[in-house]
Amino acid sequence: MKNLKTFSLAIAMLISFLSFGQEKTITGVVSDAGGTLPGANVVVKGTTRGVATDIDGKYSIKASVGETLVYSFIGLEDQSKVVGANNVINVKLQSSKKVLDEVLVTGSMGISKRRKGQTNPQELTQSANPNGYVGKAFIDENARPLSAPSSLVGKVSGLQINNTNNGAKPTTRIVLRGNRSVTGNNEALIVIDDKIATMDEFQKLEPEFIDQVNVIKGAQGAALYGVNGANGVIVVKTKLEADEKNPLVPKKPIIKEVPKVAVNYEDYESFVENVFESPKSSPLSTFSIDVDNASYTNVRRFINNGQKVPKDAVRVEEMVNFFKYKYPQPIRDNPFSINTEYSDCPWNSNNKLVRIGLQGKTIESKNLPASNLVFLIDVSGSMSDENKLPLLKQSLKVLVNQLRKEDKVAIVVYAGAAGLVLPSTSGDQKNTIIDALEKLQSGGSTAGGAGIQLAYKTAEENFIKEGNNRVILATDGDFNVGASSDNDMQRMIEEKRKSGVFLTCLGYGMGNYKDSKLETLADKGNGNYAYIDNIQEANRFLGKEFKGSMFAIAKDVKIQIEFNPAHVQAYRLIGYENRKLRAEDFKNDAIDAGELGSGHTVTALYEIIPRNVKSELFEEPTDLKYTIVAEPIEKISNPELATIKFRYKKPDGDKSIEMASIISNKSVKLEESSADFKFSSSVAWLGLKLRDSKLVINKSQEDILALATEGVANDTDGYRAEFLRLVENVR
Repeated sequence: MKNLKTFSLAIAMLISFLSFGQEKTITGVVSDAGGTLPGANVVVKGTTRGVATDIDGKYSIKASVGETLVYSFIGLEDQSKVVGANNVINVKLQSSKKVLDEVLVTGSMGISKRRKGQTNPQELTQSANPNGYVGKAFIDENARPLSAPSSLVGKVSGLQINNTNNGAKPTTRIVLRGNRSVTGNNEALIVIDDKIATMDEFQKLEPEFIDQVNVIKGAQGAALYGVNGANGVIVVKTKLEADEKNPLVPKKPIIKEVPKVAVNYEDYESFVENVFESPKSSPLSTFSIDVDNASYTNVRRFINNGQKVPKDAVRVEEMVNFFKYKYPQPIRDNPFSINTEYSDCPWNSNNKLVRIGLQGKTIESKNLPASNLVFLIDVSGSMSDENKLPLLKQSLKVLVNQLRKEDKVAIVVYAGAAGLVLPSTSGDQKNTIIDALEKLQSGGSTAGGAGIQLAYKTAEENFIKEGNNRVILATDGDFNVGASSDNDMQRMIEEKRKSGVFLTCLGYGMGNYKDSKLETLADKGNGNYAYIDNIQEANRFLGKEFKGSMFAIAKDVKIQIEFNPAHVQAYRLIGYENRKLRAEDFKNDAIDAGELGSGHTVTALYEIIPRNVKSELFEEPTDLKYTIVAEPIEKISNPELATIKFRYKKPDGDKSIEMASIISNKSVKLEESSADFKFSSSVAWLGLKLRDSKLVINKSQEDILALATEGVANDTDGYRAEFLRLVENVR
């Protein structure tokens, strides 16, 4: 027996030796804790060979036995696998436990990493990068005859420069291998001095004018620059203007700024931020919850594109609620838990901040009700851009992959007219559904009203009792035929909501993006609203957060809070300006409010001016004639800061259920508050800064970044690290 084992081991070693170096095709799936990962990078270590995973997280790459495959994705730890006898290698990436480093690529030192806080160039250390995300780009000082693109040849792994000349006009394309594109056009994005530039402008740069070049590949390009950067980004920094006393220093070339977004054609609802109110004259504050986060992804798009964020594009509550916070699961039969925290206000040092958090009950996938979904897709001419209909198709594939046999999907499209292109089809017929999506083409005007009518009719005809009945509208919001005004749409959706069909709005594109219309539809249709700026965002909202986005566990959720005047001189709700309700609306079951999905969190912040604090932001009324206080406030010793009440309905119910909780007048110092308190406060702080709030004393970008850094814990998906980069890049 011993001789047999020795012989078998020898044979195995011989087979391994003979197969070493033999090339073969390796396939597999890359995933993380939340599921499969589209856009993850798979690179053969030490080579320029690499691929990105498809929409299902699948990949296929040729490699030899003995070579090492490196798997990576933004916000996750890299993982390496040595190619052996198996032809299938599945990898599950783990969350990164550290904040991403800043990457510098300079003309004289190649790639360097700089930790936050390092400013001295001598502190920078060289770092190799085997994964090919960021290329090593040296500029040859003696290469004057070469163009800027030509000087990169051979310096960046996977970079190809294709020159063509048809006899009329020569053209140049830069392609970064290993990137994927929803359109099939893999040309890299060029950014010069924080401005998107054309290939012609890049070619005109002489190498001696270039100070730094940063070549970004893979998921990082999309994360930093949105869908425009999905095919890789070449970031160029040119040298500073010449010193008049030193004419030998070359002048910084003038780069014509290329508009990235026609902001004038984008439509946002104007609103005035909430002001401080006295609990004497306004004892109750009432509002509807908001689980939308479209504003954050839209703001991210502006910042990544190096643009100034339009004030009215910023809805602070949607920025705060983009992120998930660690609240405990509800107990017993309650659909959500209620959580509060009271600490210092970071932007006004004399004030306090109350954080209110709801945590929706997480329902296991096997226990979710059957879904009756209708995709309502805008295929009008305005949807032709690559970040609209092509991205929309890829996004809905992410959702289709979540469906079960008991679920069903129909597809309605609208352009000049509306039509049913796929009748209600079982969720296990994924190829049929995806084929119908792939055949869609854009063209014509935008009969949005007719499309909505047909979509709701289709949903009602296939209605599942006690199921999840929902219309999913995907569009840039540019309705221009039929019922198109916000008021017309609002009345239509309010009427349709009575059918028991919920509404999800997905916004795409830029330039003529109609944020106000999509927000109106979602608010009035028992629904939610997301802005999809790249495939990573689609994977988050429609993949990882599918249950929270698509399955309501409570509807018409309202919050009413009464502050104790013994401790509160004034209060104001941060954000939620278009979600405020009258005090009498709280108990009125006919008043619509927001829905809460499975596993969803909702966070709201109140800024408090304590009693006996003199503030320039609020003047307490002293001449009230009809307001009666039972006894002098100074004699009231009630330890309660506020009483908070919640009302909600079950998804198929008509009568509200009320819950209540007490907020104690016990404040902790900001440095002793939770990481989630610090981070949610920093996000709100940035939103108030972008809105140029007149009620914020400290608008220091550095202070916002410092507080956010302290709260970066629990960053399982890398979104908090991404927020730090956004803060650094705000213009």
